[in-house]
Amino acid sequence: MDLSNLKPAKGSVKNRKRIGRGQGSGHGGTSTRGHKGAKSRSGYSSKPGFEGGQMPLHRRVPKFGFKNINRVEYRAINIDVLQKLAEQYNISAIDTDVLIDKGLANKKDLVKILGRGKLNIKLEVKAHAFSKTAITAIEAKGGIATKI
Repeated sequence: MDLSNLKPAKGSVKNRKRIGRGQGSGHGGTSTRGHKGAKSRSGYSSKPGFEGGQMPLHRRVPKFGFKNINRVEYRAINIDVLQKLAEQYNISAIDTDVLIDKGLANKKDLVKILGRGKLNIKLEVKAHAFSKTAITAIEAKGGIATKI
């Protein structure tokens, strides 16, 4: 080992610009900020969506439609899914806790039972909402559909 093959320890040398450390560094003077303008000043911060005075995209794109702020979003679960769940886990009563445990709904979800499929088992179902076809299908087998 001699002076020709000395190297700094791995990870000790950072490969980054040190700006504002004089002309000799190559990054002095304007400190890589260019000449004049808002971005060259200290304390500059741009607003989200600001495009240098050009009309921002969110104002250029046409808006249409209506978004109802009072809309209630439900997690839709069909009767055939309940049938499979009851057969697979041998359950006679299904409520939101069971659906959350089995990964069919989240804690904050409102659950609505829909009427697709056939029901072959008597079930006691508790949910936030039911379709008319779901209620008739559950009650046809002697089950109970209870709104929470």
